[in-house]
This record gives sequence, C-alpha cells and structure tokens, in this order.
Amino acid sequence: MANTASAKKADRQSERHRLHNRYYAKTTRNAIRDIRNTTDKAEAEKNAPKVFSMIDKLAKSGLIHKNKAANLKSGIQSFINKLA
Repeated sequence: MANTASAKKADRQSERHRLHNRYYAKTTRNAIRDIRNTTDKAEAEKNAPKVFSMIDKLAKSGLIHKNKAANLKSGIQSFINKLA
C-alpha cells in the first residue's frame, strides 16, 4: 500500500493509464479480428489503413513492440492479398 502522497498519486495515474491502454489495445485487437473474419476484399482494403494506423499508434506508445506491429501489418496485408 502506498504511504506517501506521491505514491498514492502514482497509483491513481497508473490505474488510469492501464485502463486507457487496455481500451486501445482491445479495440485494435477487435479491428484486426474483424478484418481477418471478412471475406470481402474491397471491405478489407477499405478498413486496412485505419487498422494499420491503430497498430502504429500502439507501437509508438510502447504498448506493443515495433517488430510485432510490423508482423501484424504484414500478416493482415498478406491475408488481404489472398482474398479473391
């Protein structure tokens, strides 16, 4: 348990940050899932830039590693290219 005022404030901030990060990470995962579950190439291509931007923002803020971001984007693009 936090003893000092600064430690209590740090606890409050870290909880807010954790919830914020969790929201954006989950939203991005859902967007990725939606693209991978689609069978319409045009719709997937339309949504891809938005999802790529979301992934880049997660990597920029340090929520995911930049290499993981690159792998996710590559996998999504590969999936889109294989759609008929």
